[in-house]
Amino acid sequence: MTSLRFCHVTTFYPPYSFGGDAVDVQRWAHALARRGHEVTVVHDIDAFAALDDGDDAPRTAVAEADGVRVIGLRSPVGALSPALTHQVGRPVVHGRRLRALLADGAFDVVNFHNVSLVGGPAVLEYGDSLKLYTAREHWLVCPTHVLWRYGREPCTGRQCLRCVASYRRPPQVWRYTGALERSIRHVDAFIALSEFSRAKHAEFGFRRAMEVIPSFAPDAPLPDTGEDQHGAVAPAQPYFLFAGRLERLKGLDDVLPLFTDGRVAADLLVAGTGEHEAALRALAHDSPRVRFLGRVPADELARLYAGAVAVIVPSVGYETFGVVIVEALRAGTPVVARRLGPFPEIVGDAGELFSTADELQRALTRLLVEPATRTKYAERATTRFRTFYGESVVVPQYLELVARVAARTGRTHIVDTLGSDGVGGCAPS
Repeated sequence: MTSLRFCHVTTFYPPYSFGGDAVDVQRWAHALARRGHEVTVVHDIDAFAALDDGDDAPRTAVAEADGVRVIGLRSPVGALSPALTHQVGRPVVHGRRLRALLADGAFDVVNFHNVSLVGGPAVLEYGDSLKLYTAREHWLVCPTHVLWRYGREPCTGRQCLRCVASYRRPPQVWRYTGALERSIRHVDAFIALSEFSRAKHAEFGFRRAMEVIPSFAPDAPLPDTGEDQHGAVAPAQPYFLFAGRLERLKGLDDVLPLFTDGRVAADLLVAGTGEHEAALRALAHDSPRVRFLGRVPADELARLYAGAVAVIVPSVGYETFGVVIVEALRAGTPVVARRLGPFPEIVGDAGELFSTADELQRALTRLLVEPATRTKYAERATTRFRTFYGESVVVPQYLELVARVAARTGRTHIVDTLGSDGVGGCAPS
């Protein structure tokens, strides 16, 4: 055997997705395929349809790499399927299909991601493959996934029933039955995306060891800035960029006033959509300094990253990672991020951190009026990306983990394929 059969199981996958986590899963699928492995992705289209806000912005599908097969689950009952999974903790409608797909011997490695609506904890028990779980959210320890208590503050201690009620969601009874604890025994290794996330899981009672393997971006060069395929041109005047879902959790409310009242003498481009968009537009008061771009295709977004003075990452809750930060580092663009969660460890010396509006204003102004400071951070951004977050750095870490877990669990065919260090046979094509 010269290649392995990988399966990634996740609720959302492009174009049936909302945020960066699904794009990250797709990157993993393509990266493994480029290294000669066979990759299958299983995701739940019913779950996406149930949560889609119905806006008219296009969702552009990215062509799948050779060697990647995508299976989207649909059912005649539509939204009832993920609703049942959410409540009972197992795939009531798609259970038989998932059991067949993940049957003994079907795959060498199954990597579970966000399984909250595609299968719940029960899907972790299916099949006999080497099993990994990547904690893209805090679902293992939080019913709302995000440790964002009452929809208004970072969670500092469990008040789960009242918190879930504040989100107008029914409680998940299975969380109080030991179902999760029974199911995670079937997982061979757990992956956290950051040291912060690993520590936060432990703080909230998760007792299994977790390996830290971050998200990555492809090593290939970004497109040049300038005119995109739709004829739009990045602004000639200096601008800062926010990219992400428009939700209260993302903290953009704290950023907009700096631009609308002129405290920062530049434009702010906002790339993304979400349920908080109307409130943010109202807060912006139709200011010419703030431009809402809606959902932006990946190639155009890459140009915006590269042309920005800096990328602002102001989330007010506990993220598990910051894919936007890695995208900025890849573009050689400084980052200004809130001093919270995993952001300090990801940004490192490639930007500035803030806790207050005044600190944010000073950081943005400094980058505007001190070209040498921006250049310094830009150079560090490129170095930091190549050192920690490029595909050629991160994917070998993952394959080394697979080889190590395979050796520990007696799956010698995986070790023989990858080599004991995970490097053998994994060079990208």
